[in-house]
Amino acid sequence: MEQAANSVIGKSKTNVFSNSRTPTAKLAHSNVLKKETIKVNDKNTMDGLSLLQNIYTNVITACFFDPQYRGIMDKLNYGNEGARQIERAELGQMSEETIKAFINEIGRVLVPSGHLFLWIDKFHLCEGTSNWFRETKFRIVDLITWDKGKIGMGYRTRRKSEYLLVLQKEPVKAKGVWTKHDIPDTWTEKITDKEHPHQKPLNLQKDLIEAVSGKDDYIIDPCAGSYSVLKACRLVSRNFIGCDQKTI
Repeated sequence: MEQAANSVIGKSKTNVFSNSRTPTAKLAHSNVLKKETIKVNDKNTMDGLSLLQNIYTNVITACFFDPQYRGIMDKLNYGNEGARQIERAELGQMSEETIKAFINEIGRVLVPSGHLFLWIDKFHLCEGTSNWFRETKFRIVDLITWDKGKIGMGYRTRRKSEYLLVLQKEPVKAKGVWTKHDIPDTWTEKITDKEHPHQKPLNLQKDLIEAVSGKDDYIIDPCAGSYSVLKACRLVSRNFIGCDQKTI
């Protein structure tokens, strides 16, 4: 985790908070994307790794990444049974090597001090994900718990939350980069218009985008699912680049 905001260095205090963001260069789409066929602020049907490989280096401000894995279902041996899990089980699952490949490409395309918001479940929270970032320039800087407002699976306690791991590409800093300071680390938001089995909270994503980016900056989601990140970008005037293998 980052050092506390009021950590003492000698006799002075370092203030890492800021309400203003360091301006970023405004880029034309052609300076971000290698292929004209990839659409900005729209849905693309393609493989996420291919999308990332067709983005230039150091041009993206933030990325949301929701890997498709069965961590908790496999751990508890639920299999594919149950109507609530059928849609999740039908999605293609990523190996650890594939997840690492995504993270390496995300690290390449992000600007220095850019953010990666990585969705994980309780299994990966407890078992650890540090090996995914060991050879990258990412550092874990925060964790947000999403209270989904509904009860899920569990042999003992029933799962009601998912977790958003906040990583930052070096150099790690908050001042001039993260400008919204009213986001709680436990966020309650219920999905009322479910379109996808892995749909994520629109308002949380909107606030995070506002916190770490400026108007017209580029935000990516290489596994877009319900395209909630696209909707969030439209609400706050950011450019969205994203795809999924199956567009809804």
